[in-house]
This record gives sequence, C-alpha cells and structure tokens, in this order.
Amino acid sequence: MRDNQAAKTIHLSDYKPPAFLIDTVELDFDLYPQATLVTATLALRRNPLRLDGPSECILDGEELSLRAISINGVAVPEADYRYEEERLIIERVPDVFILRTTVEISPQDNSALDGLYMSNGMYCTQCEAEGFRRITFFPDRPDVLSKFTTTVRADKSEYPLLLSNGNPVADGDEGERHWARWEDPFAKPCYLFALVAGNLACLEDSFVTCSGREVALRIFAEQRDLDKLDHAMDSLKRSMRWDEEVYGREYDLDIYMIVAVSHFNMGAMENKGLNIFNTACVLAHPQTTTDAGFQRVESVVAHEYFHNWSGNRVTCRDWFQLSLKEGFTVFRDQSFSADMHSFSVNRVEDVNLLRTVQFAEDGGPMAHAIRPDAYQKIDNFYTVTIYEKGAEVVRMQYNLLGAEKFRAATDLYFSRFDGQAVTCDDFVDCMEDVSGIDLSRFRRWYSQAGTPTLTVEDDWCDGVYTLRIQQHTPPTPGQPEKQPLLIPVSVALLDEFGQKLPVNDAGDEQRVLFVDQADQTYRFEAASRPVPSLLRGFSAPVHLAYAYSSEQLACLLAHDDDGFVRWNSGQQLFHSAISRIIDGEDAAVLAAELSVPMLAVLAQAEVDPAGAALILTLPSEAAISERYTPFNPQAIHRARALLEKELGLVMIKQWHFATETFSDVSYETNALSIGRRSLCVRAMTYRAAANEEGFGGSLLQCFSAADNMTMRLASLRLLVWHSYKQAAIALEQFETEWREEPLVMDQWFAVQAASPDASAQEIKVLMEHELFDWRLPNRVRAVLSTFASSNLVSFHHQEGFGYQLFSESLSRLDKINPQIAARLAGAFASLPRLEAAQQAHMRAAIGDLQSGNCSANLQEVVLRVMAGE
Repeated sequence: MRDNQAAKTIHLSDYKPPAFLIDTVELDFDLYPQATLVTATLALRRNPLRLDGPSECILDGEELSLRAISINGVAVPEADYRYEEERLIIERVPDVFILRTTVEISPQDNSALDGLYMSNGMYCTQCEAEGFRRITFFPDRPDVLSKFTTTVRADKSEYPLLLSNGNPVADGDEGERHWARWEDPFAKPCYLFALVAGNLACLEDSFVTCSGREVALRIFAEQRDLDKLDHAMDSLKRSMRWDEEVYGREYDLDIYMIVAVSHFNMGAMENKGLNIFNTACVLAHPQTTTDAGFQRVESVVAHEYFHNWSGNRVTCRDWFQLSLKEGFTVFRDQSFSADMHSFSVNRVEDVNLLRTVQFAEDGGPMAHAIRPDAYQKIDNFYTVTIYEKGAEVVRMQYNLLGAEKFRAATDLYFSRFDGQAVTCDDFVDCMEDVSGIDLSRFRRWYSQAGTPTLTVEDDWCDGVYTLRIQQHTPPTPGQPEKQPLLIPVSVALLDEFGQKLPVNDAGDEQRVLFVDQADQTYRFEAASRPVPSLLRGFSAPVHLAYAYSSEQLACLLAHDDDGFVRWNSGQQLFHSAISRIIDGEDAAVLAAELSVPMLAVLAQAEVDPAGAALILTLPSEAAISERYTPFNPQAIHRARALLEKELGLVMIKQWHFATETFSDVSYETNALSIGRRSLCVRAMTYRAAANEEGFGGSLLQCFSAADNMTMRLASLRLLVWHSYKQAAIALEQFETEWREEPLVMDQWFAVQAASPDASAQEIKVLMEHELFDWRLPNRVRAVLSTFASSNLVSFHHQEGFGYQLFSESLSRLDKINPQIAARLAGAFASLPRLEAAQQAHMRAAIGDLQSGNCSANLQEVVLRVMAGE
C-alpha cells in the first residue's frame, strides 16, 4: 500500500454523532488550474448530543496546502493546530466559533476525479463519498448538514459560466475575471456540494409544478453536444411530473441544472440543484446512441432527480446506510421506467442484471450486506448489492404493504425526517407504523449478506396440493451462520390447459406467501395436480430450486401471464440444454426440441416484440458460469455457441422472416419501435451463429445503410464476433466516421474487447491505440471492464495471459485513478470458483498486483478476494 500505511477499518458499531455541527458554510473559490484558492468560513458549535466530545476540533483534509487559519477573526498560532494523517486538529476551541481557512489545491493535477478537478478545460466536482475533504477542511461525513453559500471567481473569457448549488443571488466583474454567488436555502451534507466553471452550451426549458411554481430547467454540455440533450430534457420533465403524481414530491428550488462531463467516475451525481452527469448518461441522439443508451439516459436522469427527496431532503446518517438512499431511489427509477415502457420487459431486464451480477457478488469473496458492518474505503461499496439488491429489498416492502400503504409509509418517511440524516431502520419503522406488519425478521435483509435459496417440493393428493418451502442462506465472509428471513413468495397455479386456478376461498388467482421460517408448508385445493407459477414478478431476490419438468416449463412459457415467469421458464430450458451439451449430448437434437416453444413465442411476437426478444435470448456465458463450481469458461463458451448455431439452423427460415418483418423503415424511439429493433437484432444474431451463406455481406450492407446507431452497432458486433471477413472494413469505416465522438468510440473499443477471438495481446494493442486514454474512465471501462466481464474465454485464458494483462493494467491505472482500478479489480472475485490450474494463474497475477504498492482502494479489494478464497 502506498506510503506503507494500513487502511483503517471503519465499523458501524463505532458510530458516534459528530462532535461539532456546522450551521452555515461560506465558500470562496478563486479558480486557477494549478493553484486554486479555497476560503471556507464555517459557523461551528458543539453538538449537544456529544457530551463526551473531544476538546479539540478535528476536520478531514486530503492533499490540501494550508495558507491561512483563523478563529473568530484571529489567526490561530501554529502551536495550536497540526495537519497530520489527513486531519486538521485544532486545540482548545470555544463551544461556538467561526473558523476560516484558506487552502490551495491543483484541479489540473487531480486525475483521481475526486474533489475539484478539470475535464476538457472545465472545472467540476465530485464529492460523494469523501471528495469534499480534497477541497477544504471539513467534517466530511453525511450527518453534518449545513446551509451553503458559494462564490466562484474565474477568468471571464475562458469560464463565462459559473455554477454551484441552490439559486443564483449575485454576480459581478473584477477586471478580466468575474464572480457569481449561489445560495442553497436547504441544509445539506457536504457530499452534495457541486461547482462547475466552463464555457458550455445550454438547452433551456421550464416546468410548472403541481402548486403552480415555474422552475427553470437547464442542461449544459460542450457546444458540439447541444443537439444531444433533447432526450434528457424530456426525461427530466416526465420524471418531475411522475414524482408529483406517484409520490407527491414537488421540486423545491427555482432552478434545476444538469452538466455533462466527460471525465467522471460514476454515472451521475445528485448534487442539490446542480447534477453532474457522465456524458454517457445524458447525451443521446439516434445517430450516436443505441436504444439501450436512450433508455439508460432516461433512467439515470430520473434516478438523480428522484434523489432530490430520497437522498437530499432526507439523507443517510452514515455511509453504512448508503442503500437507504440508493436502494430506495433505484426502486423509484425502476418503477418510473416500467410506467414509461413495459412493466414485464423492464422487470425482466432488472432481474437479469441482478441474477447475473449481484448474485455473483453475493456468492463470492466480495459479498456484503446492503448495510455493511465495516469498510476501509467507502468508495468500494458503490456496488450492485447496495443499489440493485437494495432496490429489491424496498420492492419487497412495497409488495408486503401494497401500493396504497407503501405510499402512506413513504409520505410519513418524508414528513417525519425532512431535513435529517437517518438510517435504514428509520425507513422500515415507517413501513411498520403504517401497515402494522411485524417486520423484525424482514430487517435481517439489511444486515445479512448472501442470496437465500428457496427449495420447493410439492405433492398432490385427494384434491389437496401441498407446497413445502425451505429457505437457506449459505455462509458468506464474516457471517458463517444465517437466520431465516421474511421472504414474500408470489404464487399462482395453472391447470393442464394453462388456465389459472383459485388459490384461496376468495377465488383469487394469485397469493403472496410470507415465508419466514426455515421450513414451511402451504396447502391449496385443486381438483388435479397443477403447474406452480412460483416467485411471480420475481417477488424476492432468491435462488429458486424446484424440479420443473420440461413439460411444465413449456406450459408456463406458453400460458403464464407473468412476464418474469415466462422468461425464466425459457431460461431454464436453455440452461438445461447447455448443461446437457457440456455433458456430451447432441446439440442439434436439443435445438430441435427447443424450437417448438421458441416458434410459438416468435409467432406471437407482434404483440410484444421486446418481450419476445428477451425470451428468445440465450443466457450469457457469465450467467451460465454461475451454475458451476468450478466452472470451465472454454466449455461453457463452446456449448453456448453450439446451441446458438443449431437454433439458428433449425429455425433459419423463421429468423430470416423475422429480420425482414421487424426491420422498420422509419426510426422512432418509442417502446414498440425499440422492441421491434431488439427482435430484429435477435434474429440477426441467430443467422450469424448459423453461419448463413452470404450473411456477412448482408451485415455489412445493414451496417452501411442503417440510419441509427442501434442497427449499425449490432451489425458491427456480429461481424466482429463471428469473424466475418467484412469485419475489418466495418471497423475501419466506423473509426474514420466517429473518431471525434468519444462515446461512440467507446462502443468501437468495447465491441473488440468482447470478441471471443480477441487475445490478451490484441487487448493490449487496443490500449495502445492513439484514442485510448487512461485518464478517461469511460474509455478504460470500455476495454478493461468489457474484457473481464464479457470475454470470459480470453480473460480466463488457460495459460493465465488474461489475468496477467489485467493485473498490469490495474497497476498502471491505480496510480492515476484508484477508485476505477478498485472497481475493476472486482473481476478477480471469481477466484474461488475456478479450477485449480486457473486459480494458480489468477493468484500469481494478484500477487504481482499487490507487490506494486497499491492504493488503499485497490488493496482492500484484493485482500478481500484473497481472504474469501
């Protein structure tokens, strides 16, 4: 670790309220690329809740050069303070005082993109989780809420735009420089502070709230990207209206701003009134953005806006409660997207991500609860567990209470805790207070890591159908013993003709079972043995172990009205076939069997093309690998590719027909058009896998003629991944046309990094390309993250070449941006599930990485990987 310092472990059990509160903060920024001066004036007072508080005042600060310090207008003698171990300690302070400090920082040299830094010539900030301490001295924790006034000074010609949180209150000129003052009337934690200074174009609009107030809406980007902001603005306005109608939440400032930034570690940041976005999450245009990109922009814009209440007005007490704001807000943005498009399609997409990525995290050395009990670097806990599993925990509460009571509970939550920093338990308390349901066992979801398995057995006798459900959560690092959880299991029963049967005396066709014991039995009246439709809507984030027959799965796929159950039934059929191919069965025979239900889905695809495309998609290699310990990436790749080829061949006429039928002439971005393109791409994928004669030329023609990025990129991907001779032509054309568009070129890099034929050496060549930039997180992720997560054959090369390249790359990246390096290092978490020879290669690569003087961020991840082996 750098400087040979061991990172300190922070424990939830050690939480104490802050020793000092800060009522107001006045910040003055005098911006220069290498020598910015930040003067902070803080109104401090001792916290009455900390009678045991220290006599000194302790403030966080990293990489700050202290230029001046005073208390109540009097300079503090050097003997009365010290700056050591990233803390400013001031001795013998009064109970109430005004502290003023001036520090110097270098935004231009801040490649970590944490705190105040520069991106393409503009100044911007990222303060969550602990970036504010890189701007000025402050108690950098979320439970210190203050009202901020910010003055920004900069060169008038280079930085005509000066922005910060809240509302603009004053501005003026100072010769060749100018200044602007912003005032935020709402107390907030320092992680929500934001500043932007630059020369940017602006898309302006307005929104009238439910109470009749007009809010100015402004989205800023570089001039060349102004035509890519319309979709984000439309998404913002729809988000604002939806939050008023569904949650009763009205926006509270006079202005709402979004700024697009190229260099950004995360997707976006919900800073009060001034959201800062990764360009990938705000820019969208048919020529440069895929359908998935359009949907991502809509989702992220909604997510950050919803944070205004679930995160800003009510924030988290400490970083252990991170899922309080993130899990709740992900649930809100998922619900918004479902309302804007299709509930079933969006639900399946959300579940697929959870089961492929989060379940893997929960089952490996990086497993942690959605409210962890310890961490070293909180940056390492912005994970799919905190976000996506956290959202599932909120969704379960929604399902347990029902829509009406859940809305009443969230109303209570917002009114009871407005302007406060609170905990996950406070949120659940509101659910209990409104519903009267005992959620004591449900609360274990917050503290218990791992994915539970529900093992279901059934029996039918004399008109009574019995379901026996056993729950078990396997051990995870630091938690060898698990307790039963409250798990809502939504159930329906189908007869042999696919008709739903009543599940209770009231005649309901669906029932939610409250499973809260290790072993429980449920009984239903049924004239004949039914087909169980289990975990409908994916009512809980669990593994389901029930021995469905092929006939039962085919029945559910054909007749069930639950989108998740239909998709899941198809996935189980695919998984079974791939497993049998690995075991040596004939892929052609299995494909012929699968073609029967697949043809039935395709025949009804006009009704829901997006849903059909999802059902007809084979599970990814990553999803398949989760079913094997140890897993063999090469065997999985061969079996999946062989099944895809045989399905292409046995249904070649139908795939050809689907390609023509769903190739819309006119481009639109509505849900139906997106679904039609998705199904068209699925049909093209099977045709490519079948190695259809002359199809390479057809793909190149589609690539050249397409008027949208969705079809162009799909054609390019198939050309490259299936090694068509036309691939080189398409790659060269793509690079020539789009080399000045960074987000489009990210896709160009990613397509090649994901190709199964791409060796470690070819990945290295990609990173030597003139447009590869180690300081640009999007570009780094496009190559390294794609290589590790989407190219399992090359990453897990039998000689360890992939691991070695990855280790060397992380070592270089760690010196530039420790946060990104640490997040990418999570790819090593598959270590315990590898075969012995592969484990040896990966351990060697991790050992090389550890010997290279890692950052605290990266060291925490690799130590957890090795400890959890």
